[in-house]
Amino acid sequence: MCLKRKRGNSESSFSSSTGPSIRRGSNDKHLMGIEARRAAVKAWGDESLESADPEIFEIMEKEKRRQYVGIELIASENFACRAVMEALGSHLTNKYSEGMPGARYYGGNEHIDEIETLCCERALAAFGLDGSIWGVNVQPYSCTSANFAVYTGLLMPGDRIMGLDTPSGGNTSHGYYTPNGRKVSGASIFFESFPYKVNPQTGYIDYDKLEERALDFRPKILICGGSSYPREWDYPRFRQIADKCGALLMCDMAQISGLVAAKECVSPFDYCDIVTSTTHKSLRGPRGGIIFYRKGKKPLKGGLLASHGEEREQYDFEEKINFAVFPSLQGGPHNNHTAALAVALKQVATPEYKAYMNQVKKNAQALANTLLKRNCRLVTGGTDTHLIIWDLRTMGLTGKNYEKVCEMCHITLNKATIFSDNGMVVPGGVRIGTPAMTSRGCLESDFKTIAGFLFKAAHIAITVQRERGKMPKAFSQGLQSNTDVAELRNRVQSFATQFAMPGFDI
Repeated sequence: MCLKRKRGNSESSFSSSTGPSIRRGSNDKHLMGIEARRAAVKAWGDESLESADPEIFEIMEKEKRRQYVGIELIASENFACRAVMEALGSHLTNKYSEGMPGARYYGGNEHIDEIETLCCERALAAFGLDGSIWGVNVQPYSCTSANFAVYTGLLMPGDRIMGLDTPSGGNTSHGYYTPNGRKVSGASIFFESFPYKVNPQTGYIDYDKLEERALDFRPKILICGGSSYPREWDYPRFRQIADKCGALLMCDMAQISGLVAAKECVSPFDYCDIVTSTTHKSLRGPRGGIIFYRKGKKPLKGGLLASHGEEREQYDFEEKINFAVFPSLQGGPHNNHTAALAVALKQVATPEYKAYMNQVKKNAQALANTLLKRNCRLVTGGTDTHLIIWDLRTMGLTGKNYEKVCEMCHITLNKATIFSDNGMVVPGGVRIGTPAMTSRGCLESDFKTIAGFLFKAAHIAITVQRERGKMPKAFSQGLQSNTDVAELRNRVQSFATQFAMPGFDI
């Protein structure tokens, strides 16, 4: 009898008259092992979040509840619609797509290319842009990433940039140093930044001082746009100053991009070389960034006509900015975000969205006017946009303590620095925005009610501060078991739960 060990089996099988039955039993056991492993992987892959990770699921449910029962007034937040969230939580997250459409580093991207190309087309259409004059990159992970990609693509390390001072309402991604000289953002670490400021008496940008500073500093890029500036931007004046000092003009419209798309404020595209934005905030899309850049032939300065046969210089932003996004600063784009952005941009181009943004602006005006009637001080005395800056110093409050009171009453907003006459930077106010609650269906009368809640929260803060002092620890202790806080919280919750949450099943 010949004895043989079968390759690949853990058990021996023998060639004999009884061999076939022995081999069959061994194979059956082997096949059962394979199926068990397949079943184990399949079971793990098909588990729901609630089953796979109850701890995370529970925390997410608590956050859903928090959003539903509260009043969301952070100007840079919004509530995305169900279609956007469906695209964001989709199988598109599985695909790696480094590179641009038609030039990927991986195979299998034919459908991803379709999505990104469509997203770019919709981005141009949303803002009424001619594709022969403007290009767009929809891959940045955030507006900070988008801004840094512009600097990286168009500047050398150490080149100069100039944006609105952060305490004046600017954004740290435009460059910011603390009073002790600490470099806060990458923009200030890798490039030399110098700010322009608002007039401390009016809160408006001081354009004469801006021009004076720009002509002295000679930035390579002059930046308009900010996080906490409630008024329109004078783009023609910015263009004039940029031309005088030989700078490119860039607008970061992250806060107002929805207003721009709906033609509810002046468009920066008529004057700027580059425009960046977030894709959430007033646009109501997924969290991310976007870059628009000029392309084609440059216009002649001063309205001069080209001589016969003279060729005008071409913009060279496209290749430099695209290369800076990838491979210089990022890896593959988040394809689920690109699809979700495409969905949002389709909505941005509709009459319904324009009506929504018009209501956002009306609500901001109603909120501002109601607070002004109660003798509250607003920076610049009001707003042209979706946000207001409430200066609490006249009430003896700090933005930090007031923010804490509101948070305990289920109202979310954020403290804001107020640029004062003596140049001191203090969180002496709060920034309040209307997009999120407008997305839930609030109108002018509702924001008048909200203004009443905010005013009540201020009086709670004043009372607690008088009893316990301004120090954060003692102030927070004074809020615990405070009956006024509990009463306002109940009122806020009763008010907020009247309004549906987009895309939520409550």
